Amino acid sequence: MNLQSGIKLIGAYSLLMKRVFVKPEKWRIFWRYFFIELDKLCIQTIPLIMIISLAVGAVLVVQTASNLENPFIPKMYVGYMVRESLVLEFSSTLIALIIAGKVGSNIASELGSMRITEQIDAMEMMGINSAGFLILPKITAATLFNPLMMLISFICGLIGGWMMVVASGMITVEQYVDGLQYAYTPYFIVYSMVKMAIFSLIITSVSSFYGYYASNGSLGVGKSSTRAIVVCSFLILISNLLITNVML
Repeated sequence: MNLQSGIKLIGAYSLLMKRVFVKPEKWRIFWRYFFIELDKLCIQTIPLIMIISLAVGAVLVVQTASNLENPFIPKMYVGYMVRESLVLEFSSTLIALIIAGKVGSNIASELGSMRITEQIDAMEMMGINSAGFLILPKITAATLFNPLMMLISFICGLIGGWMMVVASGMITVEQYVDGLQYAYTPYFIVYSMVKMAIFSLIITSVSSFYGYYASNGSLGVGKSSTRAIVVCSFLILISNLLITNVML
């Protein structure tokens, strides 16, 4: 992609978002679709996030305990390192990348299918702001709820670590809990939730953009979904760096 194409892409995205972020014509319809998207994009993703977080929490305990063989380093640092790893990066950035793969492709495919079957064109012919009608509930639902998904992931990760401690006996439960409480910084929770909200905005808006302008039949829908995931992942990593420099 050359510079000119990139500028055109950013311009098209900005114009679409200008149409999306307008006052809904009927709030009753907006809230109905808001809860539909909340269930489809967020609530149905919770089981996947919980399973992955439990497994990662257990792996972090094993890896950290295995590398803390120095007798002069307290074993409670296992719990401390698990907590910090989860709250600072995994439960926000890595979970966002997972959501980008699942939710981003879902959004792009759904809107792309509506585009190639001319459902979006029919809405425009009826005078409906299709961009706001279809995309705004998705962005609002994910941006408001996904920070709670970060908390769910964080708690499940800690529980997964606790289960591994109980099962393996690498350290005692008391040492693990002491590490979780050691030098606790509540601000890190706020930082991670803010990151997740911004990541969710990126995922839903970029995926909607690629799906909304899909073309060339079902093959084009597939390409749009792939591009959406790649671009979302890239923007998540870049924004993660910028947010970290600003907030930490």
